[in-house]
Amino acid sequence: MFNKVYEKIKKFIRDWWKSIVILVVSYFVLTYPVPYYIYTGGGTININDRVEVAGAASSEGSLNFAYVSELEGNVATFLLAHLIPSWDLEEEESYQLSEKETVEDIAMRNHLYLENANQTAILVAFQKAEQEITIKDQHLYILYLDENSNTTLKVGDEILSVDGQTFTSTEEYSNYITSQEVGTVVTFQVLRDEEETEATAEVKDYDGKNLTGISLTTIYEFETDPKVSLHFKASESGPSGGLMLTLAIYDKLVEEDITHGKKIVGTGTIAADGSVGEIGGVKYKLSGAVKSKADLFLVPAGDNYEEAKAEKEKNNYDIEIKAVSTFEEALEILEEQ
Repeated sequence: MFNKVYEKIKKFIRDWWKSIVILVVSYFVLTYPVPYYIYTGGGTININDRVEVAGAASSEGSLNFAYVSELEGNVATFLLAHLIPSWDLEEEESYQLSEKETVEDIAMRNHLYLENANQTAILVAFQKAEQEITIKDQHLYILYLDENSNTTLKVGDEILSVDGQTFTSTEEYSNYITSQEVGTVVTFQVLRDEEETEATAEVKDYDGKNLTGISLTTIYEFETDPKVSLHFKASESGPSGGLMLTLAIYDKLVEEDITHGKKIVGTGTIAADGSVGEIGGVKYKLSGAVKSKADLFLVPAGDNYEEAKAEKEKNNYDIEIKAVSTFEEALEILEEQ
């Protein structure tokens, strides 16, 4: 039995070896990575799958994230992007804030952006709903390293202390660094990959200011009543869902159903003062909202709104688009639905 199978395999390879070689070579050529990202039409995610608030009632409608579909840059997707009008190429280096950065640094920064956006959304939603929220803890993380910095720090490091001193805000850290002389080497104790380690950074003159060439972000831990839990996938990142997450949490904290039975899709960052910031990939997110048959698309005012309007007219989309500058404006728009 085994010999028969073996002979058949040998005969198949002997008859088709040229085709097999071509297929194998084609596979490796087409999957060879290139330094590009490929963007296609986006989609939507119901935020009810991401937010859990104790004792919250369900709404008749839904609040949804808008996202952009991203493909790996390889020879095959690169060629297809030149053939399919709705596929766009973006150079990988356009996402690097400095020449020192790696793909891992970019991914880590986007993860920190998401964490910051999530905590800001909780803060704004609870404050606007007049529910109890207190800061339990806060953590400082390395968000960016200038290409001219002289440091052993890495993006994603959590700062535990600087020269033996602990800081609770980026302002406290900045004040300490600016008080140091140019050439001073500052010592950090950081948490990296769940292990404590030591790192250093040199104070340099940046346009007349004494700095280390690093940027920080603060991630808060809150204690809330009622309790709130967020459930995001490891592959999800970035700050562009901040507005919609804030609305979704707020919707679960108040008695009113702010969706009014509508399917609401939107995008935009959220700041601690409730202001809404612009994002990228508007046309893909609008496309996703249309494909999911959304009733309303919320988009940051300014260039994002103008782009969305132009895309609607260009493609004859049947969807209502509203520009928002603040969380309060978003609530007012939903009240009118």
